[in-house]
Amino acid sequence: MLSHPITGLVAATHTPFHADGSLNLSVVEKQAAHLQHTGIGTAFIGGTTGESHSLSLAERHALTQRWMEVTAGSPLKVIVHVGANCLGDVAALAAQAQQLGADAISALSPSYFKPRSVSALVDCCIQITAAAPELPFFLYDIPSFTGISLSMPEFLTLGAEKLPTLAGIKFTNPDGMMFQQCLYHSDSAFSILWGTDECLLAGLALGATGAVGSTYNFAAPIYQRILRAFAKNDFTTARAEQKRSVELVARLASVGYMGAAKCVMKILGVDVGPARLPHTNLDAAQEKALAADLESMGLLSSEFRL
Repeated sequence: MLSHPITGLVAATHTPFHADGSLNLSVVEKQAAHLQHTGIGTAFIGGTTGESHSLSLAERHALTQRWMEVTAGSPLKVIVHVGANCLGDVAALAAQAQQLGADAISALSPSYFKPRSVSALVDCCIQITAAAPELPFFLYDIPSFTGISLSMPEFLTLGAEKLPTLAGIKFTNPDGMMFQQCLYHSDSAFSILWGTDECLLAGLALGATGAVGSTYNFAAPIYQRILRAFAKNDFTTARAEQKRSVELVARLASVGYMGAAKCVMKILGVDVGPARLPHTNLDAAQEKALAADLESMGLLSSEFRL
C-alpha cells in the first residue's frame, strides 16, 4: 500500500506526439519539469487525457518506461493507468509498472464487454492486481466514458476482502452522495481522488483531499489558489477561482477539449503535439483566438509557464 496517501493535485498528463501522430517521448522530461514548477506532486500517465485507448500496447509500454526514466530520483510520483479492454494487456502493463518502480497503478474497467455486477468487476481487478502485487491499486470510475454505473461503496466492501492492494478510487463521477459513502468507507481507509476539475471546490466541501485532473497540467495555479482559499475558509476567493476554471474548461470544450488542451500546452511552451483521431485539432485561426483568450484570462503569466 502507499506509504503516504495521495493528496493535493495529481495531473492527468498528455501523451506527447510528433506532428505525424507518432510518439514524441523526448517531451516527457519537459512535462515533468513543468508539473514540478507549478507545484504538482504526482503524474497520472496513460489515462483518458493520455489518450490510452488510442495507443498500442507497445506505445503504452514505451510511455511508462520513459516517465519512469525521467522521474527517477525526483520527488515527482507516478501513477500508471493500465486499463484496457483486454485483461491480458492490462496485466502486462501492471507488471511493467511494478518492475519500473511506479508509485501506484490505476485501471478503468473493461468497457466494451462490460462487467454486469460488482463481483465481476472485482474479478477483473483480481487479475490486474495479481500482476503487480506490490503496487497500490486505484479503480478508475468514470461512468460517462465507460457506460458502467456500479456501486462504488459495494466495490470497496468486496474489494477490501479480495484485493489486498486496493488503495482507493479515482472518482470521476458526478454522484456526490456516493463520493461521501466511499470517502468514509471503512473508517476512511481508502484514498478517494476527486476527478472533476471544474467542480474541485465542491469536492473539497465534500471532504476530498486529493484530486486528479487534466487541467492541472496547464492551470495548476488556479487550483492551488482554490486549495489555499478553502483551507482559510475564504470562499469568496475559492468561488472566484473556480469560476475561472469553469470558464477555461468551457472555452476549451467549445472547440474540442482534447485538441484545445494540447494546444494550451504548446502555447505555454510544452509542445505535446496534436491529439490523435477521433479527437480533432485546432486550425491556425482557432489557435490564435485561443491564445488571445488565454491572455485575457490571465493564464499566460510566468506562474503558468516553465
